[in-house]
Amino acid sequence: MKEKLAIIIPAFNEEESISSVVRNAQKVCENIGLSHEIIVVNDCSTDNTGNIIDGLPCTALHLPVNLGIGGAMQTGFKYAVENNFDFAVQVDGDGQHPSEQIPALLSRLKENNLDVIIGSRFISKEGFQSSAIRRTGIGWFRWINKLLLGIDIKDSTSGFRMLNRKAISIVSETYPDEYPEPEAIVLFTKNGFTIGEVPIAMKERQGGQSSIGFFSGIYYMWKVTLGIIFTFIRTK
Repeated sequence: MKEKLAIIIPAFNEEESISSVVRNAQKVCENIGLSHEIIVVNDCSTDNTGNIIDGLPCTALHLPVNLGIGGAMQTGFKYAVENNFDFAVQVDGDGQHPSEQIPALLSRLKENNLDVIIGSRFISKEGFQSSAIRRTGIGWFRWINKLLLGIDIKDSTSGFRMLNRKAISIVSETYPDEYPEPEAIVLFTKNGFTIGEVPIAMKERQGGQSSIGFFSGIYYMWKVTLGIIFTFIRTK
């Protein structure tokens, strides 16, 4: 039996980019003969995102209320568990994540017997490197990870990550809500999962606007730092 990959795309007001994101992921997987299903989680969008994904080659999950990216991803993970997928990969709906590198994530995950693989902007330092305030925050989270967990994750805010069946089962039951990616590193490590990174070249978002400016970036760093510490304390 072929191994199955769930491609989970959280989407909130991504009408400008969601069609190309889904079609690119579909093309990549078909070209290599990868057994897959694209699951778009519409996080109660207020634009035309919901209508668009209903016409795309994907499974559309429409949330009745906005849960944020963490809740949207947990919805996708629950679907992956219920439908017996072997792997799940997050691909953001704004077009930043390069679907053509999904096979590289899968190969590295399997070859190195990892539970989680993260696509990192900061290994080869190619492609879009994000804003200065976000890079500062990412460097700070890298230091926090080293201090608390003893691991060196260069791009802990990257949502372009793939999980195996064991990791999917955990995050389908409990997953951080508002800014899940950095906190999830703690969750994975405390559960004994092996984590790796692979260099990728991200793109600038293909539509919409980032919610993180200078002042919101400072708030983001503070709130995520507290989230990381609390997740570390409460996860046994």
